Order: sequence, then C-alpha cells, then structure tokens
Amino acid sequence: MLFDSTLRKELARSFGVTFVVIITIVLTIMLIQTLGQAAVGSVSPQDVLLLMGYTGLGQLPTMLTLSLFIAIVFTLSRMYRESEMTIWFSSGVSLMRFVPPVLRLAAPVLVAVVALNLVIWPWGNRNSTQLQDRYEKRSDLSRVAPGQFQSSSDGSRVFFIDRDAQDGRIGRNVFILTEQGDSESVTTAHKGQIVFQGDDRFLVLEQGQRNEVNTQSGQKTLASFEQYRALTDKQSVRAVDQLPPKAMGSMDLAGNPVPRNMAELTWRLGMSLAAVNLVLLGIGISATNPRRASNWNLLFALLGFVVYFNLTVLSQTWVATARMSMPRALLSLHGGAMLLALAVIWLRDQGGRPRLVSRRPRSRDASASNHNRICPPTA
Repeated sequence: MLFDSTLRKELARSFGVTFVVIITIVLTIMLIQTLGQAAVGSVSPQDVLLLMGYTGLGQLPTMLTLSLFIAIVFTLSRMYRESEMTIWFSSGVSLMRFVPPVLRLAAPVLVAVVALNLVIWPWGNRNSTQLQDRYEKRSDLSRVAPGQFQSSSDGSRVFFIDRDAQDGRIGRNVFILTEQGDSESVTTAHKGQIVFQGDDRFLVLEQGQRNEVNTQSGQKTLASFEQYRALTDKQSVRAVDQLPPKAMGSMDLAGNPVPRNMAELTWRLGMSLAAVNLVLLGIGISATNPRRASNWNLLFALLGFVVYFNLTVLSQTWVATARMSMPRALLSLHGGAMLLALAVIWLRDQGGRPRLVSRRPRSRDASASNHNRICPPTA
C-alpha cells in the first residue's frame, strides 16, 4: 500500500541519519573517557579499543531506542508541518492507523534492543570487568615504565625501576619507598617481582638492602638480604560469585532473587519495555500546528525521553532498596507509560482530525421563503 511504503521509507531514512549522528557523539565521548582511564592507570592502554567496544555494545540499546524515538517524532512532525497529515486525515486515515506500519518498521530494532539488554549487556560488562581485573592482577612493577615513579595498588609504596625485564613480570634495579605508620623505609634490590599465592599478593625482592628510619625516635636500621618477601594486597582476585549484578546473566539474576539482582533485572526489562512505549508515545506527541513558525515537538520529545530514562533508573533504585517489588515497579511505570501513550494517540485522533461539517439539505419551500425574505417581491 502507498501509505505504508511511504511512511516506512521516511522513517527508515530518518532513523539511519539519527542513529549515525548519535553513535558518533557517544563513541567520541566514550573514547575520551577510556583514554582518561588509561592515562591514570585504571585500564591497560592496549585494551582501550577493546574496552570501548564492550562499553559501546552496552550503550547500544539506549542509542537505538533514542534514535527510533527521534526519527518517529521528526518524521511525523514534518508531515504535520507540510500538511501531509491533513491530507491523510481527510482521506479517512486515523492517527491510530499509523501505529501498525510504525511498529512493523520498529520491530527489528525492538527485537535487537531486547537481545542487547538481556544478553549482550551482561556479556559486555563481564568482559570489561575481566579486562580491568586482569590489569589489576598484573604485577605493580610491570606497570612501571623505566625512569618513572609508580604507586602501588594500595598506595603504601612508590616504585622506581631503572630497567625492567622483557617479559614485564620482573623488574631490575628496583627502588621502593615505603611508609607504614611511624616508620619509613627505602629498599633497593637487584630485581623484584609480584607473586600470587591464593588470594594474596606478595612482593619478592632479591639481592638488596633495606634502610628503615623511625620518624619518632630517629632510630635507623640497615639490613641486607638475599630474598625479601612482603605482603602487599589481600583478596586481589575477584571471585566468580562476587561479580557485580550488571555482569551477571539474566537467568542467573532470576535464579538468585536478592534485591540487587532484581533491581538489575528490572533495569533490563524496563529498558526493553521503554523502547516499545516510546514508539507509541512518539506517534502521539508529534502533532504540530503547520501555521506556527516554531516547532517545539523535538525538544519536548527529548525532555520526555530524559524523564522516562530517569524514572527507569529510579524504579531500579526502589527495587534495590526493597521499597517496591519488580513486578509492581514494571507494571506501575511502564504499564502507566503505555496507557499514557495510547491515551495521547486517542485524544489526538479525536480532536486533531479535521471534521467535515454536515449540512442538512433545505427544502424547496424553505429556500423560497428565505428568498422572499431577503428579496421581497415588487408590486
């Protein structure tokens, strides 16, 4: 049908352009943030692109939902301004008639949003967490570039390496400044490395000496050693059951119904339901007056998206704090949003369509009487 094909073509073009613009802006912001994390030593510089890819996959459902919402509002608003909607309404097409073709176009995007929220989102977060944990579990000495000072992960030691080994695990000509309570020590060694034993991390130095000074009494101690072992961190390895809820699978969250897991599942299901509601809401709020020079529909649409997104985050917080159950949160917020979107479409359909005024035909006698009343007969 001409109506369906024309509408789908317009929406597809607007959706493609909007999605390219949004993903370009988001990827630029994520690249700046990831490079900042790599600059401060939170992530490995070699994993910047990989980490940005995982983060981008996690943000892809929101970008798809926003692009689809803006495309619907922009396309229908243009049709209102150029009086195309008036022509369709005059032809007997109601605003509710726009829902099936829009949903048919949005169906692949909505399916992708559901799959990304329930499957790809935890997968990307799990891989990002593993990348960060793998970098944290690396030796502190391996993160020190030759000729640069680097603090340990717990902040109690400062390392300096004159030359490190090629494998990155053993540092040579190591200088370590340690402050613990009232004592301050300077340790030098020919080489050193970090050794893991269970969940504990030990610093092992070989062929060096240690000069310790008590800052209160001024007493100094000098000792030489062949091997020196010191505990640096405890529980540095993240256990599998200690993964954050955002890195757990959807079935794992449902199998362990604690508040924080139900809150994460509420977020995933809520973002999927929000995508459907925003499609319906975009059809209703896109109406505009073609005689007005300014168009505030897109601004109101963005404001509505931000409010809806924040309410979804708020519902997640309510479930996490056990103030509301997951079914109640989903039904109250997203069920109410769906009813609101359908109500807006119905109100627009009832009050926004031009109606033809029907006139009853006048009888011949009444017409003659009116003619005599306006033009009296002459004598």
